[in-house]
Amino acid sequence: MKQFNLLFALLLLSNLSIFAQETFTLRSKTLSGQATITQEFNGFGCVGKNESPQLSWSNAPKGTQSFAVTMYDPDAPTGSGWWHWLVFDLPANTRELPANAGNIALKLSPTGSVQSVTDYGKPGYGGPCPPKGHGDHRYIITVYALKVKKLGLDAKTTPAIVGYYLNNNALAKASIIAYYKRD
Repeated sequence: MKQFNLLFALLLLSNLSIFAQETFTLRSKTLSGQATITQEFNGFGCVGKNESPQLSWSNAPKGTQSFAVTMYDPDAPTGSGWWHWLVFDLPANTRELPANAGNIALKLSPTGSVQSVTDYGKPGYGGPCPPKGHGDHRYIITVYALKVKKLGLDAKTTPAIVGYYLNNNALAKASIIAYYKRD
C-alpha cells in the first residue's frame, strides 16, 4: 500500500506541472503600485525626473516576432485618456528595457526600435503629470507580443494609429498598473 501511495503521489506531482503553466508576464524593478517623482513628467507644471521605469517580461507566446510597450492613462480628463509612451519594433529576443530607455537621446532602447509621438506631442517617454487635486490616475503599462517583426510605422505616428496596429497584431499582452496623483 505504501508503494501505491508513493507512486500515486509522484504521478500526481508530475501532472500538476500541466496546470501550472507560466503565462506572459510583465515586471518592473523600479516601479510598483505607485509611480514616483522619478517617473513624473518634467513640464506642464510637473517637476519630476521623467525617467521611464525598468521593464522586463517573460514567457512570450510561440510565434512572437517582436514586442511593443505602451503607457496609457485612462483617467486623464481629455475624453480619450492620455498616451505617455509608445515603443515598438522591439526585436523578438528583447526581454527588458532598462530604466530611462524612454529618453531617446540616451539610445538605451534596442537598435531598430521606434518610439513614436505621445500625447505630449513628441516621441519618447512622457511621465505621469495628472492635474493637481484630480485624484489617483492609473498608468497602465502594457507589453505586446506581436506576430510581425515590424509594424511599418515611424516616430511621427499618432498613438491611435499605433494602438490600432498593436491590437491587430497582438498574440498576447501583459500589463502592470501604477497609480499617481498630485495634491
